[in-house]
Amino acid sequence: MSRSPHHATQLRSLGSHGTLVPLPQQPALQNSSSHSRASLCEPRPWGLSCLLALQHILVLTSLLCASHLLLLRNLPPGRLSYSPAQLLASSLFSCGMSTALQTWMGSRLPLVQAPSLEFLIPALVLTSQKRPLAIQTPGNSSLVLRPCRGPGCHGLEPWNTSLREVSGAVVISGLLQGTLGLLGGPGHLFSYCGPLVLAPSLVVAGLSAHREVALFCSAHWGLALLLILLMVVCSQHLGSCPLPPGSWRPASTSSTHTRIPAFRLLSVLIPVACVWIVSALLGLSIIPLELSAPIEAPWFWLPHPAEWDWPLLTPRALAAGISMALAASTSSLGCYALCGRLLHLASPPPHACSRGLSLEGLGSVLAGLLGSPMGTASSFPNVGTVSLLQAGSRRVAHLVGLLCVGFGLSPRLAQLLTTIPLPVVGGVLGVTHAVVLSTGFSSFHVADIDSGRNVFIVGFSIFMALLLPRWFREAPVLLSTGWSPLDVLLRSLLTESIFLAGLLGFLLENTIPGTWLERGLSQGLPSPFTAQEAQVPQKSRKKADQEYELPFPIQNLCPCIPQPLRCLCPLPENSGNEEGGSSEPGETADLLPGFEEQCQV
Repeated sequence: MSRSPHHATQLRSLGSHGTLVPLPQQPALQNSSSHSRASLCEPRPWGLSCLLALQHILVLTSLLCASHLLLLRNLPPGRLSYSPAQLLASSLFSCGMSTALQTWMGSRLPLVQAPSLEFLIPALVLTSQKRPLAIQTPGNSSLVLRPCRGPGCHGLEPWNTSLREVSGAVVISGLLQGTLGLLGGPGHLFSYCGPLVLAPSLVVAGLSAHREVALFCSAHWGLALLLILLMVVCSQHLGSCPLPPGSWRPASTSSTHTRIPAFRLLSVLIPVACVWIVSALLGLSIIPLELSAPIEAPWFWLPHPAEWDWPLLTPRALAAGISMALAASTSSLGCYALCGRLLHLASPPPHACSRGLSLEGLGSVLAGLLGSPMGTASSFPNVGTVSLLQAGSRRVAHLVGLLCVGFGLSPRLAQLLTTIPLPVVGGVLGVTHAVVLSTGFSSFHVADIDSGRNVFIVGFSIFMALLLPRWFREAPVLLSTGWSPLDVLLRSLLTESIFLAGLLGFLLENTIPGTWLERGLSQGLPSPFTAQEAQVPQKSRKKADQEYELPFPIQNLCPCIPQPLRCLCPLPENSGNEEGGSSEPGETADLLPGFEEQCQV
């Protein structure tokens, strides 16, 4: 088999006055019927941006409800002394603040911040380790440790104490992740993560939620299949057809009209609304009891630290926090690479990665102090939504942050989001994770996948990253070293699929000999997806790099930053002053394409 030739990435650059300047395209690669991946564009109408933001809110809410439900179900018998809606509102508030900071001065990519499995898995390990253990000795077999659930078990603590310890782990993870970002270590390591490191991580990220998705869809498979069918039809079969048949005039001097592919742009909102209505008409109230407690939530409150009590810092919380920080950092770096690739931008430079991780750590600290059991990290389902809709921008991300803060200030409104049926939650997460999975597979063509070296790295990284967590879940004897914090750390790290895939891929990729061409790297520069970037004109790459720079007012503060923190600022040669100067705020506010697709007759 021979390798398929690399296709040049088509970008659009901004002129000195903020107008779009199309780059020359190769005739052989033009295809008007295909969905454009991503490019720079002009600001969208506020109404359409609000609808796009609302769809991201639905995906974010599905992820939050799933994480909170799985965590509350894992806790020992007991109940909360406050409404679960307040817990959800606290998480929404911290996600909104973190999203706004990330988009404004973090990585500058339109990434929605949300809890992820990287926080849930250590939290589940921490709460399960908290339970008293009953020692059973069946026959002459080895000791088997099981959580004690019988009437003779004592010492079961209420949910509040368990959640306080999880919140303490979230605070520790935020401090550690923020410190790593400020030191610039992960940002520099990211430059050595080629396609054979990032692609297996994306594949594992897409596969990591299949058990949870099946669990939620099993609440009513009919509704789940209806939702998935509608999402596929709207995003793929009707993706190029406008509804209603009208036109939209871009905010520019051009008088051309562009038709809006409404089905594709609303391929989350329309299916969710339809299935939600069908569920209500059939009288199917599939709402988890853990999220619909009878405790009445207030209409308005102001989240503040120690609302219920301060986070509980223990050695076990420290161990779980370390695992959260390492796994969340690995996941976020993969999100940066995936989002940059969808936007057809150059790979995120080290300073953008360092700023992004630092502000994600700050968001996790805020979430833990507010009592949330989940930190904040770049959300793979929301990045999958960007790919599914083929639309998104900084403006949309800012609106998502604003709406999340609004829901966080009103627990009663946040409680409305818990009425989303469980099959809807499972279907939304299933489709968005499937898009992430397919993007990971599509990244393999950058390297020589026919090489025996690369075949081994890809297969070993993916298989072991899925095997080890499953083995530890099914192991009859719990991992026990005699010291509970070490047990929590080892079990958390060895059940984090994305962390294992990234770690194994990184070690194998950088220790097994291979040529630059074989590894998918060009010109001897280790950078993700550089084989594609090498075919983009140098001027376009410089323009794309400007998207990762700090906002214009903050750039003037870079000379005042202490030397150890200079890793957060662009290098002087990459400051973007050579090609038309730095872009003003708002010039490049939207990153994804305009609506060039026409309805195919």
